Amino acid sequence: MAHPKVVVLILTYNGRYLLDEAVFSYLENDYPNFKVAVIDNGSHDGTCAYVEKRFPGVKTIRLDRNYGYSRGFNVGLEYAFESEHARYALISNNDVKVDKNVISELIKVAETNGKIGFVSGKVYYYDHADTFQTVGKKEDPVRWNGEHIGNREKDQGQYEEISERVFMDDIFTLVNKNVYDAVGGYDPVFHLQSEEFDWQARAKKAGFRIMYAPRAKLWHKDSMTIGRDSSRKAFYDARNPTLVILLHRSRTFFRRYFWHHFIQGILKSSLIALKKGKISIILAKWQGFFSSIAWGSKNRKLSFGHFV
Repeated sequence: MAHPKVVVLILTYNGRYLLDEAVFSYLENDYPNFKVAVIDNGSHDGTCAYVEKRFPGVKTIRLDRNYGYSRGFNVGLEYAFESEHARYALISNNDVKVDKNVISELIKVAETNGKIGFVSGKVYYYDHADTFQTVGKKEDPVRWNGEHIGNREKDQGQYEEISERVFMDDIFTLVNKNVYDAVGGYDPVFHLQSEEFDWQARAKKAGFRIMYAPRAKLWHKDSMTIGRDSSRKAFYDARNPTLVILLHRSRTFFRRYFWHHFIQGILKSSLIALKKGKISIILAKWQGFFSSIAWGSKNRKLSFGHFV
């Protein structure tokens, strides 16, 4: 098929005010075979009625409550691959604006090899249109999923090569149906934060590759739904990366990660938050930290050798 079918999935929770720019920019894409679906994750701001009136050709999927990021997108993935029989799903945040050729550029890279599972591209800051937020992730010897490549760099043509990545953010990610068939979608254990880290780790184990397409461009408003400095984010940031390492790496690797996370991610960051008077953030960090240990113990994933 010259133009395999793509379903763009936009998950939203009380984000009606963000949807105009995101949906419009996707609808203006030059790719000839795609459909846009908005997944309303239990919003109470009239999102579904608004989308149906404003964008008659856009599919709306209404969930009865907020199922979180992972479960919400899984409903969309099921719709894309099982109801629409699409070859690709394009997962997207709702707080974005995309280039008119973003779908076609992602597809060009994805179609070069059947083992390409995920493709993303350039993510710029919305308020600084020539400055990168991310063009993929570095590999970290302790955390595995490292810092963003290119973060806060101006685009001066330094990331123009199609290349493989260790991991990437899923602000926008084209997903091959072969990945879904092989390893499923997001793991609901993660609810939100690190869900793409786990999914990509599972896909890599199954032999799939993660690719960067430099001509696919998007501008991101950054954490408009959950908030940049929220207690929920602090909780899951403290909890979920630990679960990914526990599930996918050796005891030796986990042990090194755990103590680094405890000292740097919990103790030191709590002291910094204390100086700023952010008590709720501190409590959330510790709750998330202990939640990861409790989960590992309950599911018999942890042993004495994971710590000493």
